[in-house]
Amino acid sequence: MASPLDRLSDGALDWLGGSLDHFDPYSSSAPSATHTKAKAALELALLCHCAARLDSAPGSLAGAADLVRALWQRPDFPDLFDVHPGHASSYWLIYKALAPAGIDGTPMRLSPGFLSPHGKSAYQRIEIRYYADKAGVRHGIEPYAGLVPLSPLVAHPEPEASEPGHTEPLAAPQAYALTHTAFYLSDFGRTDPGLTGDVTAHARDLVRRMLDHCVAHDRWDLAAELLLTEFILGTDPLRTPSGAAAAECLARAQLPDGSIPGRSAALRASGSDTAADFFSKAYHTTLVTALMALIVSSERAS
Repeated sequence: MASPLDRLSDGALDWLGGSLDHFDPYSSSAPSATHTKAKAALELALLCHCAARLDSAPGSLAGAADLVRALWQRPDFPDLFDVHPGHASSYWLIYKALAPAGIDGTPMRLSPGFLSPHGKSAYQRIEIRYYADKAGVRHGIEPYAGLVPLSPLVAHPEPEASEPGHTEPLAAPQAYALTHTAFYLSDFGRTDPGLTGDVTAHARDLVRRMLDHCVAHDRWDLAAELLLTEFILGTDPLRTPSGAAAAECLARAQLPDGSIPGRSAALRASGSDTAADFFSKAYHTTLVTALMALIVSSERAS
Protein backbone atom coordinates (compact mmCIF):
# COMPACT_ATOMS: atom_id res chain seq x y z
CA MET A 1 0.00 0.00 0.00
CA ALA A 2 1.32 3.44 -0.91
CA SER A 3 2.39 5.64 1.98
CA PRO A 4 0.67 9.00 2.63
CA LEU A 5 3.73 10.74 1.19
CA ASP A 6 3.66 8.60 -1.96
CA ARG A 7 0.01 9.42 -2.51
CA LEU A 8 0.68 13.12 -1.99
CA SER A 9 3.60 13.16 -4.41
CA ASP A 10 1.90 11.03 -7.08
CA GLY A 11 -1.17 13.24 -7.14
CA ALA A 12 0.77 16.50 -7.02
CA LEU A 13 3.12 15.41 -9.81
CA ASP A 14 0.19 14.37 -11.98
CA TRP A 15 -1.42 17.79 -11.59
CA LEU A 16 1.85 19.64 -12.18
CA GLY A 17 2.53 17.59 -15.29
CA GLY A 18 -0.91 18.46 -16.61
CA SER A 19 -0.41 22.17 -15.89
CA LEU A 20 2.83 22.82 -17.75
CA ASP A 21 1.13 25.22 -20.15
CA HIS A 22 0.58 27.56 -17.19
CA PHE A 23 4.25 27.30 -16.15
CA ASP A 24 5.31 28.23 -19.68
CA PRO A 25 5.37 32.05 -19.93
CA TYR A 26 5.03 31.80 -23.70
CA SER A 27 1.99 29.52 -23.71
CA SER A 28 -1.40 30.88 -24.70
CA SER A 29 -2.59 29.88 -21.21
CA ALA A 30 -0.08 32.08 -19.42
CA PRO A 31 -0.95 35.71 -20.33
CA SER A 32 -4.17 35.78 -18.31
CA ALA A 33 -2.59 34.27 -15.19
CA THR A 34 -1.78 36.49 -12.23
CA HIS A 35 1.22 34.54 -10.93
CA THR A 36 4.79 35.77 -11.36
CA LYS A 37 5.68 33.87 -14.50
CA ALA A 38 9.46 33.83 -14.05
CA LYS A 39 9.10 32.72 -10.42
CA ALA A 40 6.82 29.83 -11.36
CA ALA A 41 9.29 28.61 -13.96
CA LEU A 42 12.21 28.91 -11.54
CA GLU A 43 10.30 26.94 -8.91
CA LEU A 44 9.59 24.23 -11.47
CA ALA A 45 13.31 24.15 -12.27
CA LEU A 46 14.12 23.68 -8.58
CA LEU A 47 11.71 20.74 -8.35
CA CYS A 48 13.30 19.14 -11.43
CA HIS A 49 16.81 19.80 -10.09
CA CYS A 50 16.09 18.16 -6.72
CA ALA A 51 14.13 15.25 -8.21
CA ALA A 52 16.90 14.46 -10.70
CA ARG A 53 19.29 13.81 -7.80
CA LEU A 54 17.09 11.12 -6.24
CA ASP A 55 17.91 7.45 -6.76
CA SER A 56 14.74 7.03 -8.79
CA ALA A 57 13.56 10.28 -10.37
CA PRO A 58 9.85 10.14 -11.22
CA GLY A 59 9.14 9.73 -14.91
CA SER A 60 6.15 12.03 -14.54
CA LEU A 61 8.58 14.98 -14.36
CA ALA A 62 10.01 14.33 -17.83
CA GLY A 63 7.74 16.91 -19.44
CA ALA A 64 8.62 19.48 -16.78
CA ALA A 65 12.33 18.88 -17.33
CA ASP A 66 11.85 19.32 -21.08
CA LEU A 67 10.04 22.62 -20.50
CA VAL A 68 12.78 23.90 -18.19
CA ARG A 69 15.44 23.02 -20.76
CA ALA A 70 13.49 24.76 -23.51
CA LEU A 71 13.03 27.92 -21.41
CA TRP A 72 16.71 28.07 -20.44
CA GLN A 73 17.59 27.91 -24.14
CA ARG A 74 15.51 31.01 -24.91
CA PRO A 75 17.63 34.18 -24.76
CA ASP A 76 14.52 36.24 -24.01
CA PHE A 77 13.43 34.22 -20.96
CA PRO A 78 15.60 36.22 -18.50
CA ASP A 79 13.93 39.41 -19.69
CA LEU A 80 11.02 38.35 -17.48
CA PHE A 81 13.23 38.86 -14.42
CA ASP A 82 13.38 42.58 -15.06
CA VAL A 83 9.61 42.83 -14.72
CA HIS A 84 10.20 42.47 -10.97
CA PRO A 85 13.25 44.66 -10.29
CA GLY A 86 13.23 44.00 -6.55
CA HIS A 87 13.80 40.30 -7.20
CA ALA A 88 15.66 40.43 -10.50
CA SER A 89 19.16 39.72 -9.14
CA SER A 90 17.89 36.79 -7.07
CA TYR A 91 16.11 35.40 -10.12
CA TRP A 92 19.26 35.76 -12.21
CA LEU A 93 21.32 33.86 -9.65
CA ILE A 94 18.76 31.07 -9.30
CA TYR A 95 18.52 30.88 -13.10
CA LYS A 96 22.29 30.37 -13.30
CA ALA A 97 22.35 27.85 -10.45
CA LEU A 98 19.55 25.67 -11.84
CA ALA A 99 20.61 25.66 -15.49
CA PRO A 100 20.15 22.19 -17.00
CA ALA A 101 23.34 20.33 -17.87
CA GLY A 102 25.04 21.65 -20.98
CA ILE A 103 23.26 25.01 -20.98
CA ASP A 104 25.18 28.13 -19.99
CA GLY A 105 22.27 30.47 -20.57
CA THR A 106 22.41 34.24 -20.88
CA PRO A 107 25.19 36.02 -18.91
CA MET A 108 23.88 37.28 -15.58
CA ARG A 109 22.99 40.90 -14.93
CA LEU A 110 23.25 41.45 -11.18
CA SER A 111 22.78 44.71 -9.35
CA PRO A 112 26.00 46.23 -7.90
CA GLY A 113 26.88 44.76 -4.52
CA PHE A 114 24.37 41.93 -4.75
CA LEU A 115 27.03 39.30 -4.01
CA SER A 116 28.41 41.30 -1.07
CA PRO A 117 27.32 40.62 2.53
CA HIS A 118 26.91 44.31 3.33
CA GLY A 119 23.43 45.42 4.31
CA LYS A 120 21.95 41.91 4.19
CA SER A 121 20.48 39.76 6.94
CA ALA A 122 22.03 36.42 7.81
CA TYR A 123 19.15 34.69 6.05
CA GLN A 124 19.69 36.70 2.86
CA ARG A 125 23.40 35.92 2.95
CA ILE A 126 22.72 32.19 3.37
CA GLU A 127 20.37 32.22 0.39
CA ILE A 128 22.82 34.09 -1.83
CA ARG A 129 25.71 31.84 -0.82
CA TYR A 130 23.66 28.71 -1.54
CA TYR A 131 22.77 29.67 -5.09
CA ALA A 132 26.11 31.36 -5.83
CA ASP A 133 28.01 28.24 -4.78
CA LYS A 134 25.72 26.05 -6.86
CA ALA A 135 26.16 28.39 -9.83
CA GLY A 136 29.94 28.52 -9.43
CA VAL A 137 29.82 32.30 -9.04
CA ARG A 138 32.41 34.16 -6.96
CA HIS A 139 30.93 36.08 -4.03
CA GLY A 140 31.85 37.75 -0.78
CA ILE A 141 29.49 35.94 1.57
CA GLU A 142 31.12 34.42 4.67
CA PRO A 143 31.14 30.64 5.28
CA TYR A 144 28.06 28.95 6.67
CA ALA A 145 29.84 28.30 9.97
CA GLY A 146 29.79 32.03 10.65
CA LEU A 147 26.20 32.44 9.44
CA VAL A 148 24.49 29.61 11.31
CA PRO A 149 24.66 31.31 14.76
CA LEU A 150 22.95 34.37 13.25
CA SER A 151 20.42 32.40 11.22
CA PRO A 152 16.69 31.98 11.85
CA LEU A 153 17.36 28.43 13.05
CA VAL A 154 19.25 29.87 16.03
CA ALA A 155 18.30 33.50 16.43
CA HIS A 156 14.55 33.10 16.86
CA PRO A 157 13.84 33.27 20.60
CA GLU A 158 11.89 30.59 22.41
CA PRO A 159 8.19 31.29 21.79
CA GLU A 160 6.38 32.70 24.76
CA ALA A 161 3.21 31.16 26.07
CA SER A 162 0.47 31.91 23.58
CA GLU A 163 -2.19 34.42 24.42
CA PRO A 164 -5.81 33.22 24.25
CA GLY A 165 -6.88 33.02 20.64
CA HIS A 166 -3.32 33.42 19.32
CA THR A 167 -1.29 30.26 18.89
CA GLU A 168 1.18 31.23 16.19
CA PRO A 169 4.71 30.71 17.58
CA LEU A 170 6.33 32.58 14.66
CA ALA A 171 5.03 35.16 12.23
CA ALA A 172 4.76 33.86 8.67
CA PRO A 173 7.93 35.61 7.38
CA GLN A 174 9.90 34.20 10.31
CA ALA A 175 8.57 30.71 9.70
CA TYR A 176 9.42 30.79 6.00
CA ALA A 177 12.91 32.10 6.80
CA LEU A 178 13.32 29.19 9.21
CA THR A 179 12.34 26.57 6.64
CA HIS A 180 14.32 28.06 3.77
CA THR A 181 17.43 28.35 5.93
CA ALA A 182 17.19 24.64 6.63
CA PHE A 183 16.74 23.96 2.90
CA TYR A 184 19.85 25.90 1.94
CA LEU A 185 22.12 24.65 4.72
CA SER A 186 21.26 21.03 3.84
CA ASP A 187 21.00 21.43 0.05
CA PHE A 188 17.36 20.36 0.34
CA GLY A 189 18.08 17.37 2.52
CA ARG A 190 21.21 16.06 0.81
CA THR A 191 23.77 17.09 3.44
CA ASP A 192 23.97 17.63 7.18
CA PRO A 193 22.94 21.22 7.96
CA GLY A 194 25.85 21.56 10.41
CA LEU A 195 23.88 22.36 13.55
CA THR A 196 24.85 21.60 17.13
CA GLY A 197 22.65 19.49 19.39
CA ASP A 198 21.20 22.45 21.26
CA VAL A 199 20.43 24.32 18.05
CA THR A 200 18.79 21.25 16.54
CA ALA A 201 16.61 20.77 19.61
CA HIS A 202 15.61 24.44 19.54
CA ALA A 203 14.77 24.32 15.85
CA ARG A 204 12.82 21.07 16.20
CA ASP A 205 10.71 22.64 18.93
CA LEU A 206 9.92 25.64 16.74
CA VAL A 207 9.00 23.33 13.86
CA ARG A 208 6.76 21.22 16.09
CA ARG A 209 4.92 24.27 17.40
CA MET A 210 4.48 25.71 13.94
CA LEU A 211 3.26 22.38 12.53
CA ASP A 212 0.64 22.16 15.25
CA HIS A 213 -0.45 25.69 14.38
CA CYS A 214 -0.56 24.93 10.66
CA VAL A 215 -2.70 21.84 11.21
CA ALA A 216 -5.09 23.75 13.45
CA HIS A 217 -5.49 26.51 10.85
CA ASP A 218 -5.09 24.51 7.60
CA ARG A 219 -1.99 26.39 6.48
CA TRP A 220 -0.98 23.90 3.81
CA ASP A 221 1.99 25.55 2.14
CA LEU A 222 3.88 26.19 5.35
CA ALA A 223 2.96 22.72 6.66
CA ALA A 224 4.65 21.12 3.63
CA GLU A 225 7.79 23.22 4.12
CA LEU A 226 7.90 22.41 7.83
CA LEU A 227 7.57 18.69 7.14
CA LEU A 228 10.66 18.86 4.94
CA THR A 229 12.41 20.92 7.61
CA GLU A 230 11.57 18.30 10.24
CA PHE A 231 13.18 15.69 8.01
CA ILE A 232 16.27 17.87 7.50
CA LEU A 233 16.58 18.21 11.28
CA GLY A 234 16.94 14.45 11.59
CA THR A 235 13.49 13.12 12.36
CA ASP A 236 11.04 11.00 10.36
CA PRO A 237 8.06 13.32 9.86
CA LEU A 238 5.55 10.48 9.74
CA ARG A 239 6.73 9.21 13.13
CA THR A 240 6.17 12.45 15.03
CA PRO A 241 2.65 13.41 16.12
CA SER A 242 2.95 16.87 14.61
CA GLY A 243 4.40 15.56 11.35
CA ALA A 244 1.85 12.80 10.94
CA ALA A 245 -0.96 15.27 11.61
CA ALA A 246 0.47 17.69 9.03
CA ALA A 247 0.71 14.94 6.40
CA GLU A 248 -2.92 14.03 7.07
CA CYS A 249 -3.85 17.72 6.82
CA LEU A 250 -2.27 17.93 3.36
CA ALA A 251 -3.93 14.69 2.29
CA ARG A 252 -7.34 16.11 3.27
CA ALA A 253 -6.63 19.28 1.34
CA GLN A 254 -5.51 17.49 -1.84
CA LEU A 255 -8.20 17.48 -4.52
CA PRO A 256 -8.95 14.43 -6.69
CA ASP A 257 -6.87 15.96 -9.50
CA GLY A 258 -3.81 16.03 -7.19
CA SER A 259 -3.62 19.76 -6.58
CA ILE A 260 -3.52 21.55 -3.24
CA PRO A 261 -5.91 24.43 -3.94
CA GLY A 262 -4.05 27.26 -2.21
CA ARG A 263 -1.55 28.24 0.45
CA SER A 264 -4.22 27.74 3.12
CA ALA A 265 -7.91 27.05 3.57
CA ALA A 266 -8.44 30.79 3.97
CA LEU A 267 -6.77 31.47 0.61
CA ARG A 268 -7.98 28.45 -1.34
CA ALA A 269 -9.26 28.69 -4.88
CA SER A 270 -13.01 28.75 -5.40
CA GLY A 271 -15.22 27.08 -7.92
CA SER A 272 -15.70 30.38 -9.73
CA ASP A 273 -11.97 30.82 -10.44
CA THR A 274 -10.76 30.58 -14.01
CA ALA A 275 -8.20 27.89 -14.82
CA ALA A 276 -5.48 30.55 -14.80
CA ASP A 277 -6.57 31.91 -11.43
CA PHE A 278 -6.80 28.42 -9.96
CA PHE A 279 -3.26 27.73 -11.12
CA SER A 280 -2.03 30.99 -9.60
CA LYS A 281 -3.43 29.99 -6.21
CA ALA A 282 -2.59 26.29 -6.31
CA TYR A 283 0.71 25.80 -8.09
CA HIS A 284 3.17 26.83 -5.35
CA THR A 285 1.69 24.71 -2.56
CA THR A 286 1.24 21.74 -4.89
CA LEU A 287 4.84 22.03 -6.05
CA VAL A 288 6.22 22.35 -2.51
CA THR A 289 4.14 19.37 -1.42
CA ALA A 290 5.54 17.30 -4.30
CA LEU A 291 9.09 18.39 -3.47
CA MET A 292 8.69 17.55 0.22
CA ALA A 293 7.05 14.20 -0.40
CA LEU A 294 9.59 13.13 -3.02
CA ILE A 295 12.60 13.93 -0.85
CA VAL A 296 11.25 12.52 2.39
CA SER A 297 9.71 9.35 0.92
CA SER A 298 12.86 8.65 -1.12
CA GLU A 299 15.10 8.90 1.92
CA ARG A 300 12.71 6.90 4.11
CA ALA A 301 12.79 4.06 1.59
CA SER A 302 16.59 3.97 1.27
